[in-house]
Amino acid sequence: MNNDNALCSIFIANIIIVWENYFFCVFLQKVPTEFHEHTSTDIQHFTDMRKTFLAIATTTVCCLTAFGQKQITLEDIWARGTFSARGISEINSMTDGEHYCVLTRNSVDKYSYKTGEKVESLCVFSDIDAKFPRVESYQLNANETQLLLSSGFEPLYRHSGVSDYYLYDLNNKTCKKLSENGKQRLTQFSPDGKKTAFVRDNNLYICNLETLKETQVTFDGKFNAIINGTTDWVYEEEFSITKGFYWSPDSKKIAFYRFDESAVKQYNMQMWGELYPEDYTFKYPKAGEDNSVVDVLIYDLSSGKTLKLDVGSQNDQYIPRIKWTQNPNILSFMRMNRLQNKMELLLADATTGSISPLYTEENNTYVEVPETWIFLKDGKNFIINSEKDGYNHIYMYGMDGKEVRQITKGNFDVAAVCGIDEKAKRIYFTSHESSAINTELYVIDFTGKKKTKLSDKPGTYRINFGSGCRYYISNFSDANTPPQFTIHDNKGKQIVMLEDNATLKQRMAEYGAETKEFGQLTTAENITLNYYTIKPADFDSCKQYPVFMYVYGGPGHQQVTNSYGYSDYYWHRMLAQHGYIVVCVDGRGTGGRGAEFKKVTYKQLGKYECIDVIGAAKWFAAKPWVNAERIGIFGWSFGGYLSSLAILKGNDVFKAAIAVAPVTTWRYYDNIYTERFLQRPQDNPEGYDQNSPLNFVKQLKGNYLIVHGTGDDNVHFQNAADMISALENANKQFEMRIYPNKNHSIYGGYTRLNLYTLMTDFIFRKL
Repeated sequence: MNNDNALCSIFIANIIIVWENYFFCVFLQKVPTEFHEHTSTDIQHFTDMRKTFLAIATTTVCCLTAFGQKQITLEDIWARGTFSARGISEINSMTDGEHYCVLTRNSVDKYSYKTGEKVESLCVFSDIDAKFPRVESYQLNANETQLLLSSGFEPLYRHSGVSDYYLYDLNNKTCKKLSENGKQRLTQFSPDGKKTAFVRDNNLYICNLETLKETQVTFDGKFNAIINGTTDWVYEEEFSITKGFYWSPDSKKIAFYRFDESAVKQYNMQMWGELYPEDYTFKYPKAGEDNSVVDVLIYDLSSGKTLKLDVGSQNDQYIPRIKWTQNPNILSFMRMNRLQNKMELLLADATTGSISPLYTEENNTYVEVPETWIFLKDGKNFIINSEKDGYNHIYMYGMDGKEVRQITKGNFDVAAVCGIDEKAKRIYFTSHESSAINTELYVIDFTGKKKTKLSDKPGTYRINFGSGCRYYISNFSDANTPPQFTIHDNKGKQIVMLEDNATLKQRMAEYGAETKEFGQLTTAENITLNYYTIKPADFDSCKQYPVFMYVYGGPGHQQVTNSYGYSDYYWHRMLAQHGYIVVCVDGRGTGGRGAEFKKVTYKQLGKYECIDVIGAAKWFAAKPWVNAERIGIFGWSFGGYLSSLAILKGNDVFKAAIAVAPVTTWRYYDNIYTERFLQRPQDNPEGYDQNSPLNFVKQLKGNYLIVHGTGDDNVHFQNAADMISALENANKQFEMRIYPNKNHSIYGGYTRLNLYTLMTDFIFRKL
């Protein structure tokens, strides 16, 4: 309680004492003259008056206390930045392992790991030009004599765009624009720091940094036809890969992708705003449809010749990764079949183009693209992660393709490999070992022994190791603690607190006492699920509350995590302040609990996820403090799909549902994602249709709100259009909001405030 609230409470308590004494004195004065006739009546009268006054006084105390706790508003969340967390941007370790750089609005600064203090500003943007454009990212070359600065980013899709690049010399403090021939994509230094490579207009270029002369490597790039040096829409979205060129370690060659998307069907989005709306058309391979034909090529800088590798049958496979080995003449690439249940690592001779196998993994469902695939500097081994024993673990393999050993073991998933210290033969990693909701830091040696936990409290850790693994910067949070940035040595000892967001934590306390509480529930199908709740601060188990469920549920994802929740967290707290209990449940298919729990949804996406959401809602409905007639559900993207399906299949459970940018049939979604989990529609039509919300609209009983952006290049507006038509044809009433030209994230200006105002009003009216 803050001081103002404490003083209010003391003041009201003293008033209560004074007034109680007054009433008692009045009663005593009345007793002598009328005692025999009126004693029992007066006593009862006094007692009633006292109870009434105490109730009023207590309510007053509560109101004043609540008044001291500020109410969260949507403007706080989406307009004022009231709950914005402070962070550290673009952390890059320097080669000495003793210093790191960060990006600020005004400069690129050099800091010491040992002290956390700024050593110097490597580049002050106003010193270059008082009107120098805002810098969005930076790179250091290998010998740390030059900076590559990017600005003026213009998005193409959700994860890609074009920028202007500037070359800043750290020695003579000069800056020059890298190219006057138009914005570039993905510009990157060569390992020797003498050149850069970039993509412009779907062609690959090399720039000599001494002369700024550009060499065009490819000439056939064309929008919606041929892509060189980067990836098509679906690789970018589903394989998380946009940069499609890779310098060899000796800077003498570049390996790159070539996508021929000529045969891929086009999707059209009408962009509104002009007298005649503009059509934007791009290639989007939907489930069961043709993909780009993908080649891998190697360009030799000295000869100017390009070698095309034999990557196999291009029409029914994917090449999701390319990586040079420690040998500058050996390139490795990853190949997956179309159903993604077989993954191979192959080696290619960069001189002859000959291909040899290195590693193969198969599964009766699907194989995840490994997040870790690192060739060690000894040239003898590589590190890779795999779920082949049922959990995501770290393995070491030799360059002969033979397994050296499994390094981590146990009934838990490794989340990420954060650093590899080859000299000390140690691997630093985060995992869900203590609980699926936590992501904590460990170290283990190359033999799989001496595993040590380095993080000191439960929560979620995101780790950035410096060169040589002597230090790391930790970004820690838990469910009710905003991000804390600290520097540690490699034994886990904290050296410096860089940012504790103490001001934000105090502000969180000023705006109420609602917190996340974690637990586990067991459904009627005997499935144990993790959940969290956010209850009103004055929660009373003798009262009944409406429940508002938040879901995502997509394969491998988690929402029930012991981590800071950002914007939706405050929206959920705001709803709790208005008397709602907010619930989030991770059902089957979600991550952190091993391959079996995640992959049970294979070939029937939506089935078990929906069963678990409905089962969880029924579990809460049985609680005496829940109003079982007032349970609602909300989700975005996959969550919008799941909330739509839940109010249809669970029409006796859910009173209201909000679906933002929902998939309504997987037939409309991209093939890499959808076929990974459902196979092709030709192979598994039931898997596509038996859990499509479009086929269950007649079952709608509750209140349904659907929201979509017409410029959504990911989950197309077509999904909402068909859902709207199906509801109309079934004569079902519903509500809808369309955001013209907005993409899958539905943001920009006041858009998010508008959207959350809409959803909040819907909840207050319908739940």
